[in-house]
Amino acid sequence: MDLNVVAYVIYLLISVALTVWVARTLSRNGKVFLADVLHGNEKLAEAVNHLLVVGFYLVNLGFVTLYLKNADSVTDARQLFEALSTKVGVVLLVLGGMHLGNVYVLNKIRRRGLMEREQTPPVPPQGWTGPANQGPWAAPAAGK
Repeated sequence: MDLNVVAYVIYLLISVALTVWVARTLSRNGKVFLADVLHGNEKLAEAVNHLLVVGFYLVNLGFVTLYLKNADSVTDARQLFEALSTKVGVVLLVLGGMHLGNVYVLNKIRRRGLMEREQTPPVPPQGWTGPANQGPWAAPAAGK
C-alpha cells in the first residue's frame, strides 16, 4: 500500500477523533458557563450549546478535509511521521484557537450581562420625591 494513503488514513483517524473528543468535552463543560451567560435559562443554554457544537464540527471537519492533501510524497516511515506531526499539530492549533475564540466571545457576552444586572436596581425606588421643595407633597412656593 502507498505510504501517502496510510498517512491520509492515520491523519483522518487522529483528527476526527480529536475533534469529537474536544467537541464533547467543550459541550459537557460549557453548559454551566452558557447557563450563566444566558441568565440561568437552561433550555436556551442547551440549544445554544448544541448549535455551537454543530458549528464546531462543521468548521473543524471541513478544515481537516481541506488540509488532507500532502504536498510532498511520503516514501519512508520518517516522512510519514513528519507529515502526520505537521498535519495533526496544525489541527490541534486550529481546535485550540476555535476554543479560545468561543470562550472570548461568550465571556464578553457574560460580562455585558453582569454589567446590566449591576446597573438595574433590585426593586424600584419607593418614596423618592426628588430634590427639596419639589414634588406633589412639597409646600407651595412663597409667591403663589
